Amino acid sequence: MAILLTGSTGFLGSYVTAHLLKYDQERLALLVRARTPEEAERRLWRSLQLHLDFESFHGFLKDRIDIYCGDIVEPNLGLSPETRDRLVHSLHSVIHCAASLNRKSDKACLNVNLRGTLEMIKIARAAQDHHGLRRFSEVSTVAVAGRRQDEVVQEDSALEWDRSDYDPYARTKKFCEHMLAELLPDVPRTVFRPSIVLGDSRFPETTQFDMVRAFSILARLPVLPLRPEWRIDIVPADFVGRCIAVVHQKEKPAHEIYHLSAGERSLTYRQVTQALVAKGHPLRPFFAPSLNRPFESLVNRLMGTPRSWKLSLPASLLKVFLPYLTYNTVFANERITREMQEEPKPFSDYAYELLGFVRKNRFQYPYKEWPEELRNSRVA
Repeated sequence: MAILLTGSTGFLGSYVTAHLLKYDQERLALLVRARTPEEAERRLWRSLQLHLDFESFHGFLKDRIDIYCGDIVEPNLGLSPETRDRLVHSLHSVIHCAASLNRKSDKACLNVNLRGTLEMIKIARAAQDHHGLRRFSEVSTVAVAGRRQDEVVQEDSALEWDRSDYDPYARTKKFCEHMLAELLPDVPRTVFRPSIVLGDSRFPETTQFDMVRAFSILARLPVLPLRPEWRIDIVPADFVGRCIAVVHQKEKPAHEIYHLSAGERSLTYRQVTQALVAKGHPLRPFFAPSLNRPFESLVNRLMGTPRSWKLSLPASLLKVFLPYLTYNTVFANERITREMQEEPKPFSDYAYELLGFVRKNRFQYPYKEWPEELRNSRVA
């Protein structure tokens, strides 16, 4: 029997996959969007090399991983009837990490988040009806809490249908949680809601760049249109991935919903900037919250500039993330810290090193290719 995991080739999903491979003994059934098994293996190696050397990866590929070439937006995940049945009959639990984070596209979020989650629920339903399902874990987001200001949000009071949403991503993930509860009422469920996931507390390398690029832009500004006492809820990916893997495997987690967040220990912008300066960052910004609206207007104008000016992409990133930077809202994390018996490392511990890595490597990860001696073969 195996854990069916989606999103293993994505940033957060790679953390969950790597933790389960290194610290658990279960087989993993990985749904990978690829035309051939060879392409799937190479995509998987690309995502996991942040966590594993090739020898370890190759060993897991032979002994613990079953790859299913498919797509969550296709009927029956794009699998043949025989392959779908084999998958259904072999799985004992599901971790659904795959999602579209395209906060500007209703179409992408509708297709990947809503249709994709519905297809995963149908697979889980078939497994539950056939032999019983141990657990379905949904990786959601704290953004389901909608528009907030100056709050500490608790898990059970986060989802309010009358509250406006920031973007299509938040809106569709909120409905994914609703579908899960309505369509799998007889299956043990766990919903994980990460806050802003940035970097890794153990090392500076990352393969995630959009949000880090926005952070880098802000770190270059001599004037920040923010209040220095505002808190920002940032959590490292290694903590989030570990929590998802560990709690999913527990026989009886204490709760159904967990915020994977910094919670009340979230840092203020003053604390973040002071930590950067203390480690050698050359710029100590001046805070000017009165410029928030003019800054937002400037961002909107820059989004429309010619691509050759190289200003439209940074402006688009800031436009997407600005609401999450200015709402001064954090998400209570006492449930997960009690469950895990640990606190996430503060962003100030690793922010400077993360910034150094992405700037030095120009927001690219130095991926290693599939070894030449195995280039024309699959798993030996």
